[in-house]
Amino acid sequence: MKWEGNRESDNVEDRRGEDSGGGGGGGFSFGGGRSIGLGGIVVALVASYFLGVNPLTVINMLSGGGGQLAPVQQSAPAHKPPPNDQMARFVSTVLADTEDTWGEIFKAGGATYVRPKLVLFSGSTPTACGTGQTATGPFYCPGDQKVYIDLSFYQLMKQRFNVSGNFAQAYVIAHEVGHHVQNLLGISGKVDKARRNMSEKQSNALSVKLELQADCFAGVWAYHANEARHIIENGDIEEALNAASAIGDDALQRQARGEVVPDSFTHGTSAQRVSWFKRGITEGKVSACNTFEAKKL
Repeated sequence: MKWEGNRESDNVEDRRGEDSGGGGGGGFSFGGGRSIGLGGIVVALVASYFLGVNPLTVINMLSGGGGQLAPVQQSAPAHKPPPNDQMARFVSTVLADTEDTWGEIFKAGGATYVRPKLVLFSGSTPTACGTGQTATGPFYCPGDQKVYIDLSFYQLMKQRFNVSGNFAQAYVIAHEVGHHVQNLLGISGKVDKARRNMSEKQSNALSVKLELQADCFAGVWAYHANEARHIIENGDIEEALNAASAIGDDALQRQARGEVVPDSFTHGTSAQRVSWFKRGITEGKVSACNTFEAKKL
């Protein structure tokens, strides 16, 4: 992926090495909703580990809660990443690229794109969705419109799933920004509202559609970024497809549990994730990403 020399975003907060300031992990009330068993919690954690939203949000939805999780104490304003940090520069450049792409798409539709923040952290960090943990993997918090990532996640991708390469790493950021786009378009809010009166199976099915749409939006970004800035090199698309395949619910469950439970899927199968990313990068249209009305996922 060609990225060096391109614009870097200023919307990056570097909290690495800071005190998390959030107290202990957990401490959330899921009041009013139905209870969720240990198996459901495990599924939520495993399914959210790679490229998903905060598993606490998933658990909140599975347990029937529709409201925001209680915010925790926010940290002091974070500083910018050091200029000699190559990986921080890379993610800052990818974020800038998503800003340019979605800014143009929103402008063409007569709207203004609100840029999200990207927070780099290590260990844990306070968010409007609860305490973010390294074990969560990258996630987006709609409460503060920020994408959170511990950059050690990329090393874990390589070690655990043999997935590497800059474009695969960019796909991670683009997927989470896809959740931000859903939030701005009001899609996430509608999904959260619909989940409140659904069974766990129905809620999971809706979650899959939300995640697959974020994959498709990542593909839309890649299409437009390449058209405008020619960022894609030979092998890049294969890298992203390998990443999408590696983090399908079926692949994750098979690795973690030795069996696959389709009704518990929250992100989609490997084939589905690959298919929707390919649709986005091939067609380059937001309208091509309507997973909610698709006859087949």
